Amino acid sequence: MIRPVPDSPVPPVEMLWEDLDPMRTLDARFGFPDAAAAGRWIARTVYDGWGLSVESCDRIVMSDYNALAWVTTPSGRVLAKWSVAPSRFPRLGQVADLTQWLAARGLPVSAPLPACSGALQVTVDGAAVSLQHVIDAQHLDVDDPEQVLAAGSTLAQFHLAMNECSGSTTFLESEDDRAALGDRVTSWLDTAGEHVPPVAVTVLRQMVDAAPTETLPTQLLHGDFRASSVLCDGGTVVAVLDLEEARVDRCIHEIARAAVLLGTRFRDWGPVSADVRATFLTGYEDVRPLSPTERDWWDVLTLWYSLLLIPAGDDPTGWRAAAYDQLSSVPRRLRPGSAG
Repeated sequence: MIRPVPDSPVPPVEMLWEDLDPMRTLDARFGFPDAAAAGRWIARTVYDGWGLSVESCDRIVMSDYNALAWVTTPSGRVLAKWSVAPSRFPRLGQVADLTQWLAARGLPVSAPLPACSGALQVTVDGAAVSLQHVIDAQHLDVDDPEQVLAAGSTLAQFHLAMNECSGSTTFLESEDDRAALGDRVTSWLDTAGEHVPPVAVTVLRQMVDAAPTETLPTQLLHGDFRASSVLCDGGTVVAVLDLEEARVDRCIHEIARAAVLLGTRFRDWGPVSADVRATFLTGYEDVRPLSPTERDWWDVLTLWYSLLLIPAGDDPTGWRAAAYDQLSSVPRRLRPGSAG
């Protein structure tokens, strides 16, 4: 067992997005009575599994039953990721394999470091653990058009690459993913709460009715592409993180969702402007142009996601205003009260 460096500070412990007491959560979910105990466990696990001596554990962040630890070793900083939800272990193993596959094809990902055994994921003390290098870069800044353009291009590169392995993966579609796009949106419209502007519900329903009914192919997708999962250095995307939500769906669904959610990180999610969405789409189409059917669904799905994100109560980040702004650009023929 590796002993922590005597003068190593106790790592700060934080919650990624939940409003919970981190120290109680560390104990209740992960079984560590304090941060020092967690740091010692991380040091032992990294040494036993990967042969790396730990100089310090610098930070621990928790999200649900998953955790991250930033660790300094003599050969550089690494990020330990672990989960204590056994039902997710097989999927996390698939994600590690997928990430390594993408890295081998030159995609910007944070590839898992093989353990001494050669495994990309190690199970120890009831936790599934993986290790990767810390990438020195900043989260995507949606106020930087160059970064937004690069983000769009990068998502298209991922879609082209991930389509190659879609038939050989076991990431399954949910019932929602198998439903036609129109049925999916209409099902939500039928149950939209009173906080959603009625005029927007009417317009979106008319847009769905006017959209093509052609069935679009499905493939493996990233699943959660937004600022929190995109690291940039200047105008270059250097890593796309968080493939844990990888899923099978239609490309246009992910493109539209990513465009609307692009500025969101961990807390206080807010919308981006129409210009940001347009720049993101331009970057995407520089690599993978939309089909005519995908193009017709772009406006439908971006409006849908904007409406989905309007909160029932206070709206401090302005999703309602953003949705009204989108409505102003909808073709006149689709607005209530318009003839023809």
